[in-house]
Amino acid sequence: MSLNSIFQYFVPKDKKFFPLFEQAGTNLIDMAKLLKECVNSSDPETRTALYKKLEDLEHVGDNITHQIHLELGRNFITPFDREDIHALASSLDDVADFIHTASSRIELYKLEGATLPMIEITDLILEATEHIAKAMYELKDLKNIRNITDSCVRINSVENKADYIFDKAVADLFENEKDAISLIKQKEVLSAMEDATDKCEDVANVLESILVKNA
Repeated sequence: MSLNSIFQYFVPKDKKFFPLFEQAGTNLIDMAKLLKECVNSSDPETRTALYKKLEDLEHVGDNITHQIHLELGRNFITPFDREDIHALASSLDDVADFIHTASSRIELYKLEGATLPMIEITDLILEATEHIAKAMYELKDLKNIRNITDSCVRINSVENKADYIFDKAVADLFENEKDAISLIKQKEVLSAMEDATDKCEDVANVLESILVKNA
């Protein structure tokens, strides 16, 4: 191994990890936007096309996560704890997985039309991913804690709103929906959407842990 290679091994790799986290955040916004289009579309062919695009972006997210894990194995020095980098990458990947799951259930169950609660939770998913992306951009400057903390607070608020909408929607389904199959389909789609907001909150929790350690 050359002297230059040894030197590069010990140089902090801020230029490696932070761009990948920013890419992951941007990818989540793109996925959330496609999910919103899918939910607001009543045309089956359009929904199928959107689902396929969303599935492609889910694979993009997987590749970003894989690249982060590779960089962890390659680099001795990291911008913050290795465990936190791994946890953050995994939590971002979970958000992508559940956004994809929500679109997958819409496609597989051939949902005829989205309900108002589905539309509302989808809007909240998009809002949460926007806050995540903002936090990922701010992450490269851990001195600017206020902005990241603000994003975390807003993500938690979004998740609380989604919980309320989900609980009320499920209660209304049991009260008013007479078709058992339709009830199950709607509940499963709503559940995946609400899970996506839960995973957004997990990202916020990891970020808060990073801030505490690096304050």
